[in-house]
Amino acid sequence: MNVATILSLKGRDVATAKAGATLMDIAKDLATHKVGAMVVVDDVGGVAGIISERDIVRAVSETGAEVLSGDAGDHMTKNVVTCGMDDTVADLMERMTDGRFRHLPVVDSGKLVGIVSIGDVVKQRIAEAEQEAEAMRSYIATG
Repeated sequence: MNVATILSLKGRDVATAKAGATLMDIAKDLATHKVGAMVVVDDVGGVAGIISERDIVRAVSETGAEVLSGDAGDHMTKNVVTCGMDDTVADLMERMTDGRFRHLPVVDSGKLVGIVSIGDVVKQRIAEAEQEAEAMRSYIATG
């Protein structure tokens, strides 16, 4: 199973923000879209950064609530780890575990084309395990 398959099942919609948005704008959009992270895009649709609920909580805890009126770009991850359409579930799990993050923007030809969350990865891994178990049961039953 690869990223292209995951996106074909879940869709390619991505909650995005423009550079210059405030942390409060991002927080409101996270709540509206019921997501845990937003990809910040540049003027040509490329990934400029990513900001998560954790980033906002960290900023507020370090600076206070006044930080919410500040530029989200000051608190986003700028060197974003991404994935491509051909990456496998195993690739995603390794990247997410190593980087300790839960969202991977999907980039194709330099453009944002989707996002994969840890929930998507777990869902696909469970589906793969169930298929493997069913194949094993079938193999045993036909002896």
